[in-house]
Amino acid sequence: MVSKGVMITLFNHNIFEDNVVAGVSNSVDKKPNGNRKVVFNDQSGAMITKYAFDHSEEHGNSKKEIGQEAHDNSRGNNEAQIDVIKVSKLPIKEEEIHADTKSDFESESESDLCLGKYIYVHDIPSKFNQELIQHCDLLSNWTDMCELSSNLGLGPHFPNNERVYSKTGWFATNQFLLEVIFHSRLKQYNCLTNDSSQASAIFVPYYAGLDVSRYLWGSGYRMRDSGALELVKWLREKPEWKRMWGRDHFMVAGRITWDFRRFTDEDSNWGNKLMLLPESRNMTMLTIESSPWSSNDFAIPYPTYFHPSMDTEVYHWQNRIRRQRRRILFSFAGGPRPNLKNSIRNDIIDQCKAARRKCKLLECSTGPGKCHKPIYVMKMFQGSVFCLQPPGDSLTRRSIFDSILAGCIPVFFHPGSAYVQYVWHLPKDYTKYSVLISAFDIKNKTVSIESVLSRISGREIMKMREEVIKLIPRVVYADPSHKLKTHDDAFDISVKGVLERVDTIRKDMREGKTTSFDFAEKVSWKFNLFGIKEEHVWDPFFEQQDEKAAKQRKYGKT
Repeated sequence: MVSKGVMITLFNHNIFEDNVVAGVSNSVDKKPNGNRKVVFNDQSGAMITKYAFDHSEEHGNSKKEIGQEAHDNSRGNNEAQIDVIKVSKLPIKEEEIHADTKSDFESESESDLCLGKYIYVHDIPSKFNQELIQHCDLLSNWTDMCELSSNLGLGPHFPNNERVYSKTGWFATNQFLLEVIFHSRLKQYNCLTNDSSQASAIFVPYYAGLDVSRYLWGSGYRMRDSGALELVKWLREKPEWKRMWGRDHFMVAGRITWDFRRFTDEDSNWGNKLMLLPESRNMTMLTIESSPWSSNDFAIPYPTYFHPSMDTEVYHWQNRIRRQRRRILFSFAGGPRPNLKNSIRNDIIDQCKAARRKCKLLECSTGPGKCHKPIYVMKMFQGSVFCLQPPGDSLTRRSIFDSILAGCIPVFFHPGSAYVQYVWHLPKDYTKYSVLISAFDIKNKTVSIESVLSRISGREIMKMREEVIKLIPRVVYADPSHKLKTHDDAFDISVKGVLERVDTIRKDMREGKTTSFDFAEKVSWKFNLFGIKEEHVWDPFFEQQDEKAAKQRKYGKT
């Protein structure tokens, strides 16, 4: 068992959610086969409303039906009781759930290949999306977001002067433009509908991350909250919202979840409170990093630099990566975290330097440098067998997906960096494509990264690398101006996950299922991944930190 005395401070965000009063109690159940149910009990006294949702674990590498042009891209236990939350009562009456609503994943009729897959897109005021892009010069004090938001959010094309990339499909993509990329991809989705009553799910095209990014530094909490509060007020007034009180709605917030989870109304605290609003708690929220202790936000991959427009571009890149010569055992691109007491970044940098030629270090610091130029990062990853991915200011990193794209086997030091995050996109058996070395052992100086990685046989490395290469189409977002025919990309898999979740919510609400549990939502991470509620060796990794001890996340670090 890992010692709890050296619990690492994982990131600089406030992560307690027990700051709200009774009104709605929530509970979670998961069956051994991976079906996850969350039940909401409105205890207002007037009535008790109960409903649940399913969060399936089995995601598989399913292929699209070839030759159906009208449907090429349509697809997109530790039981935990959610702590009592201080939210407004949002009751649902049984008669409001249309009895004739069809199951989202019943067998498709020959006449409608989109049955159960229709998505309706709210026509929200342009101030919540397009006007943010039009005033792109206000989005960042450090970065030219106007150039980066071009090409439907992909950014400018990359030159290939050093032949690090393939000839087409590569862009200078900013990780915080996921909202624009996702929205652009959804506009090409084959099963859009203008009839909201026909929709299986409803998309809210709010660029939440771009909106709050204007005010994260130097603005008071009221300004940071203003856009989110205005948006949910607009939603509440729509008939589509009242049908299921938003539980068929979903939204992409293109920053990490902690940028939207401010727990107190104080100017000194980080972020806004979008994720804590009662309306947001009803919706499915997609972020580049989710909370392991929350039931309704789901992590989807960071955008990488590769956005293929054809399936052949994917095949050619995969074949190129398979042939790549790798002379470096392991590498690390990142900077130290001197202000984080329990960070392992310094230890990793020290071990890399001590390994001499077996490890290559691209050390990041503030200001311009090779670490901030993708060509150097990708070139190093392509020449490495393993790529180290320790937590930084938060659990996850864009570098995780850059390394997968380069065919470099990721080495994690915390299970929350990927395994409990990207459950729709990555295999449940993490040993097939990655290595886990405990951050506690690194901090205690009881393990050598070089020794651990050197003991892995060449045959095992080849098997793991092939698994990594097979993941590439699942973690990249295709060019929104084109369509892939045989691959499901990160967008397709995300949409499928949303549709499955909403379908189960609708079924359980219709059937009036009732369940309650006596355990806390804070342990739902193991429930999502393993379907257990017993003690687990990873428990010390997920002990929540006191809100007052969480520090504000800094800008621009890797």
